[in-house]
Amino acid sequence: MITVEQLSKRYGAHQSVDRVSFQARPGSVTGFLGPNGAGKSTTMRMMTGLTRPSAGRSTILGVPYDRLPNPGRHVGVLLDASAQHTGRTGREILRLGATVMGLPRRRVDELLETVGLSADEGDRRVGNYSLGMRQRLGIAHALLGDPQVLILDEPANGLDPAGIHWMRGLLKGFADRGGTVLLSSHLLHEIEVVADHLVVIGRGVIVADGSKAELLKAAGTLVRGLDPEALRRCLSLAGFPYRTNPDGGYVVEATREQIAVVTAKHGVVVTELRAADGAGLEEMFLQLTTNDAREKVTA
Repeated sequence: MITVEQLSKRYGAHQSVDRVSFQARPGSVTGFLGPNGAGKSTTMRMMTGLTRPSAGRSTILGVPYDRLPNPGRHVGVLLDASAQHTGRTGREILRLGATVMGLPRRRVDELLETVGLSADEGDRRVGNYSLGMRQRLGIAHALLGDPQVLILDEPANGLDPAGIHWMRGLLKGFADRGGTVLLSSHLLHEIEVVADHLVVIGRGVIVADGSKAELLKAAGTLVRGLDPEALRRCLSLAGFPYRTNPDGGYVVEATREQIAVVTAKHGVVVTELRAADGAGLEEMFLQLTTNDAREKVTA
């Protein structure tokens, strides 16, 4: 279990994270989403004791991270796969971690096999690794102590499609065995496939927190018609809140039945009427964070 309560971080006049609260529960994968600069990495660094919060607190398995005895045996962390000693081999890095955690050396070979690094690759210097290999090594290090909790920031960076598929299965299996996973990624489709729960942050504040099904369902109803302008007037007369899609359709805060009744009443021909959640996580993410993004969204 991960619990974050009113966590805040200020750098001078800049409020990077502002009273963030959420939970990641055992047996599930929690996707932590937000635009660049939204505060995801800062929040995860505060949770793992790398950045001191200005206010608030976070606990993992009921206690702050820095009070966990031998924390690597309880929490696996991967925040930056490039932050590895490039002069050491992958095997040496894992052996050092095993020694610190009091683990047998055979655990190193087990993890190299688990993450798909061959014996030859394990004996190469990390400076000669591809980004995908570094990600696999970072995941191996996070799993080394057989933890109950995983905190991973962009673990799919550099992985090819086969690697992403492997990681997806690994995280689902970890959660299915009762583990807690907090996963930050900009690969929205992968989050949509693997996550059970979603937490969305924008400009340092939580803008959405709920199950994937709940948040995607909240997207509304998508409707298109032969005459988009006539359809728009119909929705306005009915008083339904709506927003316009770039392709000319409308996402409406009303049920399909309500829209069908009013469009039929006004003689507006509808060509598509369905739940907007079919558009997936990307649409929901953009709806929630467009006003909070530090970079403008372009077509």
